[in-house]
Amino acid sequence: MPYAPVSSGPGYRGAVAHITGHVRIAAPVEQVFDTVADSRNEPSFNPAMAGVELLTPLPIGLGTRFRARMGRPGTEMLVELTAFDRPHRLGSRTTSSMMETSGALTFAAEGEGTVMGWDWQVHPKGWMRMLGPLVRPLGGRMERRIWTELKHQLENNGPARSA
Repeated sequence: MPYAPVSSGPGYRGAVAHITGHVRIAAPVEQVFDTVADSRNEPSFNPAMAGVELLTPLPIGLGTRFRARMGRPGTEMLVELTAFDRPHRLGSRTTSSMMETSGALTFAAEGEGTVMGWDWQVHPKGWMRMLGPLVRPLGGRMERRIWTELKHQLENNGPARSA
């Protein structure tokens, strides 16, 4: 079920959207994983991302946290890596004033390339809950756009910062 009412505690009624997809990238699986694992790379392929700061010491791995700013108003998000199985699976939880997103990216070698999949649970907060049924299609298009830009970057420009 792509959209289902949920209750997560007293006084809160919200919605959850399930967003999934995949993209094939003509780059080695380790390169794709490392580029994505270091969220400081995301502004190079996500035009909505204004900047990302590493909050925890290197190396990047389970429990690593980032602070990201989205768009011109500078909406802040906290990103925490909740699973780190290089180069196969990268789990994360992202929280902001507008929503909480949790889930994972998966990476599978296919020939000399990679199939990267995403599987997110998006929990809108506050006024964003009113957008309920729109979260899935809008979020799905946004994810597809972001990861397609990553694909173009890696296939045309080579690696970014490595985890």
